[in-house]
Amino acid sequence: MSYRNLQECVADLERHGHLVRIETEVDPAQELAAIQRRAFRAKAPALLFTRVKGTPFPMLGNLFGTRERLHFIFRRSLPAVEAVLRAKADPAAALKRPLRSLAALPGLVNMLPRVRGGSAAAPVLECRCRLADLPRLVCWPMDGGPFITLPLVYSEDPANPGADASNLGMYRVQLAGNAYAEDEVGLHYQIHRGIGAHHARALELGKPLPVHIYVGGPPALTVAAVMPLPEGLSELRFAGLLGGRRTELARVPELPLPVLAQADFCISGHVLPHCKPEGPFGDHVGYYSLTHDFPVLRVESVHHRKGAIWPFTAVGRPPQEDTVFGDFIHELTGPLVPQVFQGVRDVHAVDAAGVHPLLLAVGSERYTPYEEERRPRELITAGLHLLGTTQTALAKYVFLVAHEDAPQLSARDVAAFLRHLLERADFSRDLHFITRSTSDTLDYTGVALNEGSKLIWASAGKKRRELGLELSGRAAEMPPLPQGFGPVRVTGPGMLAVAGPRHTRDRNRPDPRMEELAESLAHWAGREAFPFVAVVDDADFCAATPENFLWVAFTRSDPATDVYGVNAVTRARHWSCEAPLLVDARLKPFHAPPLEEDLAVTRKVEALAALGGPLHNYL
Repeated sequence: MSYRNLQECVADLERHGHLVRIETEVDPAQELAAIQRRAFRAKAPALLFTRVKGTPFPMLGNLFGTRERLHFIFRRSLPAVEAVLRAKADPAAALKRPLRSLAALPGLVNMLPRVRGGSAAAPVLECRCRLADLPRLVCWPMDGGPFITLPLVYSEDPANPGADASNLGMYRVQLAGNAYAEDEVGLHYQIHRGIGAHHARALELGKPLPVHIYVGGPPALTVAAVMPLPEGLSELRFAGLLGGRRTELARVPELPLPVLAQADFCISGHVLPHCKPEGPFGDHVGYYSLTHDFPVLRVESVHHRKGAIWPFTAVGRPPQEDTVFGDFIHELTGPLVPQVFQGVRDVHAVDAAGVHPLLLAVGSERYTPYEEERRPRELITAGLHLLGTTQTALAKYVFLVAHEDAPQLSARDVAAFLRHLLERADFSRDLHFITRSTSDTLDYTGVALNEGSKLIWASAGKKRRELGLELSGRAAEMPPLPQGFGPVRVTGPGMLAVAGPRHTRDRNRPDPRMEELAESLAHWAGREAFPFVAVVDDADFCAATPENFLWVAFTRSDPATDVYGVNAVTRARHWSCEAPLLVDARLKPFHAPPLEEDLAVTRKVEALAALGGPLHNYL
């Protein structure tokens, strides 16, 4: 079925047992978010909460909570989507097999938005309400106020208006709190996003930037808003392809932008010329993003359709519901990777490591076929490609290996990938730092907001070492560590977590204690068996699961500031060392705090999920 709106989707899911209604009143202040996080972990059905405290509107959670449900929602249109993307990935094959390519034709037709005139063509404009009537979702105890967590923020290029130059992005929206007036909302977008170019153009022209914030509508709009689409392909076109139905737009004289006719809510206004504090917000890396100045939208109207539903999600340390988005996006765009990134065959943003901090890639290494030993050269070029475009530019650590060394290796098999990388690592040549670079706005490990470093680690060639699996034999004969370091725990083949003293130094200053640790490990007989060491606050926590280790090691470190090594030297501006490589992954005083639930909220949700409770069997 191709859903015209969210109501059709909800009815279809309920009819097939993929959605249940919860009639018990729930509180959007932390309680709903805690329910959502547990619903995702339990692979629960979508949950429609019909009685939400403080708002007349029902709220829909866990809509995209499982891969199976996403496939069910888009079951009619996925073949056409795959045909279109396959043709893009291999146009020569499409020409050789034109009959097979006919499957793409229905999708191509649906990529043309349908534009109509007048309010009658836009159900979203049927009713009006106040900002204060909207659901006030607060996800974590330190959040600065209520947020919209599945917003569809629509803007157009002021110098080139129209749907094809538009941007539909998912940028969180703060509904209240801080210094916002009753008719203002905070608009958080990162500096590399599409709306940023539109805002910059409006400022150049001295014009206010009109923006519409939509909530709800056909599920394809939500997926399109988070897709890393190539330049020139609008989210509205992709939504039509994915949804199996042309995106409906309406033009009305009272609003400055076209209207997504089948959305559930439309918040319309203009971006003010000045910024105001926004945040904090418990974010998808597992920490708070703190309070910073961001643009403000002055709201001029709030519309909604009859029977409007407010979809929401809750983010936090992965995996969460947005993990399913990432997997689905990879499924759709995987065939395009070699077309978008020259020399790259497979790429994976590691969810357990916070998504953007760690990127794994399998590439080609063909530059010098006549050399006796394969060495990373083309891989370095591929790493620069990955850091130069799309959302992979947010990566902090980019690890690359050569397809020629292991043709069956997948970047999505994180354990096998890291083992292969560490077996071949040559720290005298494989590490390439980029300093003072643009970084993810949510990452506080760098030298300043939006500014940090990158590390391209590219290893290729023959296997150089046998990795240790336990601290035994000569590897167990570890020299005395500097005071405050220890215990030591094995976290995976060739990888250790070493508990370190509490970090107290300022940003950008190297820690001499880490240098002491590197010097002590220079005399360790097992250092080749364990070439990667993370210094952490809690070694037992990191050793408990591979996910814990990945999350701590890569979300709490900045490459240029926090990477150390045994016998490290700099020659011709190239930093190198011997094994082991050390990463200081302790929490620093300038880092954002990790997310923790309010215990009272936790107990309340556990009661709802207990035997006899309305959420029993779902959480």
